[in-house]
Amino acid sequence: MPHIVVCSLSKLSPTARVHAAREMVTLLSKEQDVRRPPGILPDRHLHLDMNDISARIDGLRPPDDHHISGLITFAQKWNRSAPLLIHCWMGISRSTAAAYIVALALNPDLDETDLALELRRRSPSATPNSRMIMLADSALAREGRMVEAIAGIGRGAEAAEGQPFILPLEIRTDGN
Repeated sequence: MPHIVVCSLSKLSPTARVHAAREMVTLLSKEQDVRRPPGILPDRHLHLDMNDISARIDGLRPPDDHHISGLITFAQKWNRSAPLLIHCWMGISRSTAAAYIVALALNPDLDETDLALELRRRSPSATPNSRMIMLADSALAREGRMVEAIAGIGRGAEAAEGQPFILPLEIRTDGN
């Protein structure tokens, strides 16, 4: 089953290798040095130039509509033969938001709350960037359900860095 793998920058190479990822999304400012792991070709690497902020701050780039539309477009071209690797600096905010957004963009029938709960179960430290969630909620016409679901899981556990985790594109809610 196709899935998304989320990690921090420091765990990027080993995570890409273990999961045999061939496509990757980077959510970091352009000033941060990112070396693409072997096996991920330049045309299968989306680098979204943004800072991890939810409000405008002079000199920094908040997530914006063009970031969200670029993420969704890139994800829709993913052939799903290997996991999609999504990373940010710490693997806690931008990357967890992007994984949540991609899963909902690719699976319109997926319930926002069920996915948010699954995200929390798989990553206790996940604290998805609220601006990214708000922008995606609008772009995907989810009528506030994404924002509400992420608010419902609250802030993640304190952590210096998130642990790599897998977020499936489909979840079962029947207890099996």
